[in-house]
Amino acid sequence: MKLFSNTIQILEQGLNYSSLKQKVIANNIANVDTPNFKAKDVQFRTEFHQALQAYRTDPRHFEFKGGTSKFLVTTKNDLVYTHNNNNVDLDKEMSDLAQNQIYYNALVERLNGKFNSLKTVIKGGK
Repeated sequence: MKLFSNTIQILEQGLNYSSLKQKVIANNIANVDTPNFKAKDVQFRTEFHQALQAYRTDPRHFEFKGGTSKFLVTTKNDLVYTHNNNNVDLDKEMSDLAQNQIYYNALVERLNGKFNSLKTVIKGGK
């Protein structure tokens, strides 16, 4: 018997993704003037959204094997922005940083809502 849904684990994976993304963006920003540095990115969001959409509504449906928190850190080799072969776009990195912060805060708010719901149930609705 399953007591809770997978929501908390999925939100945790999202937070782990956002934390890694923050580190990668910070590393890109720190190396904005480093010659031959290639910016990096983290891929996970597509798996996260698939996990959210894979809710099993009928026992005859295939079981979704969630719980994988495989994050792929990729190097961007497609563009060069500066004369020293560095491809870090500071404006894009700052924009990604702000977007990631909003994403992280939204996940934290949702997780807090889940815990508050559990707390209310444990207290008997009081």
